[in-house]
Amino acid sequence: MSNYMSVRTKSNRISFQIAKRTCWVLLLLSLLVGIISVLALSAGSEFIHPFTVVKELFGYGNRDYDFVLHTLRLPRVLMALLVGAALGVAGLLLQGIIRNPLAAPDIIGITSGASMGALIFIVYCMGSISIQFLPLAAILGAAIISFIIYLLSWRKGVTPIRMVLIGIGISALAKAVVTMLLVMSEVAATTKAYLWLTGSLYGANMQDVYLLLPWVAILLPLTFMLARTVNVKELGDEMAIGLGVKVQRYRLLFLLISVMLAGSAVAFAGGIAFVGLVAPHISRMLVGRSFAGLIPVTAIIGGIIVIVADIVARTAFLPKDLPTGVFTAAIGAPFFIYLLFRTRNQ
Repeated sequence: MSNYMSVRTKSNRISFQIAKRTCWVLLLLSLLVGIISVLALSAGSEFIHPFTVVKELFGYGNRDYDFVLHTLRLPRVLMALLVGAALGVAGLLLQGIIRNPLAAPDIIGITSGASMGALIFIVYCMGSISIQFLPLAAILGAAIISFIIYLLSWRKGVTPIRMVLIGIGISALAKAVVTMLLVMSEVAATTKAYLWLTGSLYGANMQDVYLLLPWVAILLPLTFMLARTVNVKELGDEMAIGLGVKVQRYRLLFLLISVMLAGSAVAFAGGIAFVGLVAPHISRMLVGRSFAGLIPVTAIIGGIIVIVADIVARTAFLPKDLPTGVFTAAIGAPFFIYLLFRTRNQ
């Protein structure tokens, strides 16, 4: 009995230390987001002093920069935060349920499916159907691809390695379909679609922010509520089943949440790559492997990655505004190679 109480006390102490560390990390990351957001609002073809930005945001300025800040730059910063949070947590979920450090929405095919659905909407439905249905088209495309991956992976249950390998193959097939659509489309639609596929926040407005916000605001808390199940699943399928977890049911549920997060992000920002791969790994370096702590940290880090990439995209080569996805890929591709090298013997 005394040994049991000692172990329990030690476990509670460790949990408290992890929670304390997570709170400090979240506080520091929140401050960092605030600083980077102000810098993002300041930077551009016309530099605005950060103190002026803060005064304008809180209503104490002379409104000289009202259009630039509130119409052009603020929606773009808010969209970057939401897109980064959605992609980061989608990647975290996939890595948790598949138990593979290389899993991410853009690697196993979810992003490709969302891109395919959105591209079909842009090419064939834009103008005749409201743009508000674009997120549904992207999510539907991601859901169809994910269903195919899940169906082909099923053999008395779904194993993580089988899902990854089939996902990579289906992703290549979806990209081929996207390429065929681009080739067969009109030049104007192709140009717009190609820019969107690269991943860009150009032209973001507050209507886009309001449309994406409910997806993130609902799905992130839902993921947090299910965090304990993911922690158990990381022990392995047999151990989780022994502890009473319905593994296949929860794996499908988490896959659906990941699809909705990634699909909604892709619908508004295009194929911004590698955020779902990089953000969860950075989060684990900061707060360990407790899934409940990883969710908010990953969401913030994902937002930071996209904001920083977007700052570089629209200021490094003025007057050109390059796609944000170019710079997230510049960060993520070397990181992906590093992960491959680190896990080569596993």
